[in-house]
Amino acid sequence: MDLGIAGKTALVCAASKGLGRACAFALAREGVAVTIVARGRDALDATAAEIRAAAGVAVIAVAADITTPAGRAAALAACPQPDILVNNAGGPPPGDFRDWTRDDWIKALDANMLTPIELIKASVDGMIARRFGRIVNITSGAVKAPIDVLGLSNGARAGLTGFVAGLARKTVRHNVTINNLLPGFFDTDRIRAVIGGQAKAQGVAYEEALAARVATIPAGRIGDAAELGATCAWLCSAQAGFITGQNWLLDGGAYPGTF
Repeated sequence: MDLGIAGKTALVCAASKGLGRACAFALAREGVAVTIVARGRDALDATAAEIRAAAGVAVIAVAADITTPAGRAAALAACPQPDILVNNAGGPPPGDFRDWTRDDWIKALDANMLTPIELIKASVDGMIARRFGRIVNITSGAVKAPIDVLGLSNGARAGLTGFVAGLARKTVRHNVTINNLLPGFFDTDRIRAVIGGQAKAQGVAYEEALAARVATIPAGRIGDAAELGATCAWLCSAQAGFITGQNWLLDGGAYPGTF
């Protein structure tokens, strides 16, 4: 299927590794020029080179912390009028809520709620004017089924979800959609950290905690980041213009609910 987005431009956050990287690759393979942002210069440049070689599109790499005003300014200077925005940022650390300070909460909100909102604010009016825009926020399956040790993430990402639910209904008439991808258990550094936190809390070995988690997934395996990347690219397609304000759960069937 031709997704109808060749020649568009995309800003993809936290794109040097993991899920953000997969999204950037999937969009580039559809002919989208991508600006990728991440904090680590070495991994970012390596990813940019791999995307150029694989897809033959223009790739701009911006080494910056997207959760800071300066980082967002650098990203938007490199890609001031994105047609596609993929919001993504590393989640806050796991732990016990009794140990979290106000500063911990503010940092989580800045990264996982307020940063996406600021980037949407900076991009959405241009999308409306051009009559095309696709915004995808990578949140977490914990929005649907909270994970006890991820309270900071549960709270911040749920706040973003509520905000998007209202705004997405206002922009869609202009062919600007806003949707959320809710990854479950994918093979990423983030998930490995979460499993490590659970193992510590339960007093078991990492391998035991990992096996227990995989056993809860009906698919019988962990997710491949490329699967999420492909879903992101389709949500950014011309064909997906009638989908907005939705939360797409990618978890191998682990969430047991109907809705």
